[in-house]
Amino acid sequence: MTEKWTAEGEAVTALILDVFRLNGRLVSAGDRLVADLGLTSARWQVLGALANAERLESVAWHARTMGHHRQGVQRIVNDLEKEGIVEFQPNPHHKRAHLVLLTPKGQKLFESAIALQTPWVNSLSSGLSLEDIATAKKVIDRLKAHLEPESENAP
Repeated sequence: MTEKWTAEGEAVTALILDVFRLNGRLVSAGDRLVADLGLTSARWQVLGALANAERLESVAWHARTMGHHRQGVQRIVNDLEKEGIVEFQPNPHHKRAHLVLLTPKGQKLFESAIALQTPWVNSLSSGLSLEDIATAKKVIDRLKAHLEPESENAP
């Protein structure tokens, strides 16, 4: 006999499927929002990780915090470096894993993306209560925490 979902398991499965659909829509909307800046959602996400980091970190560190594979983030960072948007600095703790940072051009590009995102997200949040948003964030954070040990073993 196969195991059946609990009521919570069934509800989380439905939530996961909705999150997958939401992710696709967010990526598409983000791509449209920043297309005129020469960005994609993926490039914008990397810029955001760099802009919001508390200190300089390697590509591998950023990839882990973003929940992505290092190779994919490395490819994006290499492209951004060729365009003068990011640069590498030597890492005193690791010879090959350089630290990556936004150049002034990259910082300006990120700020331009945020200037486009602000009215968009304000409109998107219209009709949502702060309490509902906080509850949704709490559920997402708890699910992420349950998945953290798995992601540490991921490539």
